[in-house]
Amino acid sequence: MAKTAKKVTAKKTASRKVTAKEFIERLKEHQSDDELRKILKYFKSEDEYSKGDKFMGVRMGEVFALAKEFMAMELTEVEKLLENAIHEVRVGGVSILDFQARQKKLPEEKRKALFDLYIKRHDRINNWDLVDRSAPYVVGGYLYDKPRDILYKLARSKNMWERRTAIVSTYFFIRQGDVEDTFRIAELLLKDKEDLIHKATGSWLRAAGGKSPEQLILFLDKHAATMPRVALRYAIEHLSKKQRDIYMK
Repeated sequence: MAKTAKKVTAKKTASRKVTAKEFIERLKEHQSDDELRKILKYFKSEDEYSKGDKFMGVRMGEVFALAKEFMAMELTEVEKLLENAIHEVRVGGVSILDFQARQKKLPEEKRKALFDLYIKRHDRINNWDLVDRSAPYVVGGYLYDKPRDILYKLARSKNMWERRTAIVSTYFFIRQGDVEDTFRIAELLLKDKEDLIHKATGSWLRAAGGKSPEQLILFLDKHAATMPRVALRYAIEHLSKKQRDIYMK
């Protein structure tokens, strides 16, 4: 019965205009003190990155499910979610952007509007999970058949979340077997001072290497001796033990 009720609710939501206020009210129904403690413990190690963030105590699975139900929300209302101080509300906002961007028959003008909102309100997409949840399809999906100069501008930004967007967005390209920009942007980020940029760079190098092992080896041969150790460890995870030992030394 509960599943049926949820489906009916989702259909009703999809058939009418929904608001940011309504989304937040529904989100509050899933608040939990236990979950809040878990979230605060999890983000404790990221305190320097989460300054000013407030948390409600809602499981990410619940946030994603509600965002999918509200995926028809107009972008003016989504922007209100992004402006909210509560982290889970902003996660809901970027999740709605992501769900909309994944639609295969989405008109080009709507795809551009999603991209434009992401870039315009990057000041509110200001933690690693917000970037990772939306950049691949909202940014990468839009730029796939277009010039990608903006990614190189973001990679050189003073804002670390914009730099993370630059590399994370290339995930969409990697899925299509297009890895050139991943390696080029990774090279720009090798001297970055932020640990979360090192982790993203290494992870995306690993993913690109899955599509083109030869290019990963060439990249490592050139940079392994000087690149951040965290990025290197992530990048070589899928190599043989012998190869990993060589590059770590």
